[in-house]
Amino acid sequence: MSLVGNWSYPTAIRFGAGRISELAEACAQAGISKPLLVTDRGLAALPITTATLDLMERAGLGRAMFADVDPNPNEVNLMAGLDVYRSGGHDGVIAFGGGSGLDLGKMVAFMAGQTRPVWDFEDIGDWWTRADADAIAPIVAVPTTAGTGSEVGRASVLTNSETAEKKIIFHPKVLPSVVICDPELTVGMPPAITAGTGLDAFAHCVEAFSSPHYHPMSQGIAIEGMKLVIDNLPRAYVNGGDLEARAHMMSAAAMGATAFQKGLGAIHALSHPIGALYHTHHGTTNAVCMPAVLQLNRPAIAERFDAVSGYLGIDGGFDGFCAFVDRFNASFDIPQRMSGLGVTNPDLDRLIDGALKDPSCGGNPVALTRSNVAALLETVL
Repeated sequence: MSLVGNWSYPTAIRFGAGRISELAEACAQAGISKPLLVTDRGLAALPITTATLDLMERAGLGRAMFADVDPNPNEVNLMAGLDVYRSGGHDGVIAFGGGSGLDLGKMVAFMAGQTRPVWDFEDIGDWWTRADADAIAPIVAVPTTAGTGSEVGRASVLTNSETAEKKIIFHPKVLPSVVICDPELTVGMPPAITAGTGLDAFAHCVEAFSSPHYHPMSQGIAIEGMKLVIDNLPRAYVNGGDLEARAHMMSAAAMGATAFQKGLGAIHALSHPIGALYHTHHGTTNAVCMPAVLQLNRPAIAERFDAVSGYLGIDGGFDGFCAFVDRFNASFDIPQRMSGLGVTNPDLDRLIDGALKDPSCGGNPVALTRSNVAALLETVL
């Protein structure tokens, strides 16, 4: 298989089928000799996790695992993980799984040596400078889905269980030291999870491309990321064993998270409070929100989508892109409204407040107000 590379942007990435076999080398590169593998409950007993623990054990790294992680990880999960990390005398984390396992694993490594509460490091201004950077443990990230791109991110999303709010915790050293992207680990994903995670990657690329901030490198990455999803998500959805499509989707996920250094927008500003309050799947929630947000942003983004729609294989410029998004969602059985994800009797005021407080607001090309956020929520709910 020719889709193999050794990349150092944004961090060291070992990409290609079968490269999970290099896990011990990756730990050595990161300076980890006694790792704690952090994953979610759903993955804990699966063969890919057992095989990874076997790799660790054969290399003399032990087989310590923490898997008490909710789909939307919270500070309760974090404190439990920290107890296991500290009592086990670990010196680094293998963050393993989808967004929840990766985000929680990164937070365990980040908080292992901190003395302040995790909420003191929310992505607000320069709050990240409050952290003791020297106390952050090294991280090796191993994604098993192709969606969030958290393996190449400098932040984690953590839900405050008391307030039901999603918070973004940021620090530059939360970026994993080494990433192993092995598409063979994603082959077992069922179609619905393949679609939901893939559409998360698509939303990252769409919002990064739409963001008004200046970051030409991220802009170019976002365009290619969109194309990879458009060309390969249908293949991975129909045939989960299509390793080439799975590999391209892993690339697209990492590219989306790299690109959104340029910014996210209203899709994520809506999705975060909806997910925190109603526990919907993040990527699927993004997909439901996307059509309405594209229409809100039309005055600011139509010309840029006109310019790239042909390269994406879509006729009709921005209008053609919007029509494509509707068809794309429908092809994966994505509902048109949040009621299709089980959201009933939503607390509209609380969702509006949550959306306007979300850091993603700053990357939306049209300024978000109470009025237009209420209109967006009325449409998607």
